[in-house]
Amino acid sequence: MKILVAVKRVVDYAVKVRVRPDRTGVETANVKMSMNPFCEIAVEEALRLREAGAAAEVVAATIGPAQSADTLRTALAMGADRAVHVLHDPDPARPLLPLAVAKILRAVALQEKPGLVILGKQAIDDDCNQTGQMLAGLLQWPQGTFASKVLLDKEKQKATIEREVDGGIETICLDLPAVITTDLRLNQPRYATLPNIMKAKSKIIKKVTPEELNVDIRSDIEVIEVNEPPKRKSGVILSSVDELLDKLKNEARVL
Repeated sequence: MKILVAVKRVVDYAVKVRVRPDRTGVETANVKMSMNPFCEIAVEEALRLREAGAAAEVVAATIGPAQSADTLRTALAMGADRAVHVLHDPDPARPLLPLAVAKILRAVALQEKPGLVILGKQAIDDDCNQTGQMLAGLLQWPQGTFASKVLLDKEKQKATIEREVDGGIETICLDLPAVITTDLRLNQPRYATLPNIMKAKSKIIKKVTPEELNVDIRSDIEVIEVNEPPKRKSGVILSSVDELLDKLKNEARVL
């Protein structure tokens, strides 16, 4: 069985995000970029399934500019067998929306014919948490979102997913092929070793365009302006509970 893993290049989680001076979007020039943390978890889970004998091949896929190849190289260095790069130069005014991403991934999935597609549940740049669900809907495949545990049965062609919900742990069983999105506690991603980093340089990255996949990615939304959130006012130290109650009642008007 083949596993397709979608990965995304985002601003590193340790970098403080800044708005561009012209307010057209987030500053990405001369900023450290890395693989989305939830995508790292997705790659790690695919590799563990392959190592357990549940899959024979792991294919990483991404959508983005030429620099996104670095993210694919990271996935290949972690252990993915090959990669697919859908070239797309981002336009801050016309961002690539989750539905367009899902349409592209659907086209890639129809070409690759995987038995399982794994994605991070969300990206830390836009926090949409929509692509996996939309992809499952477009493919008409069952979906298991926010997975905290994944078990595959090759003989029965089923996947058992445990997911955290408000009331505890929910267990669902999916017929393959299926789409799974990963939660934070699914696993701890491995570090790429130096030998694997060197091997990744010789692994295949197939490059295609949305046009070659017959996917229309035109956006119906235009970003007019991006602004930083207003700075929080400094707090006030109160001397008594009575003073706190007075402010909550007369100033905040929450009592």
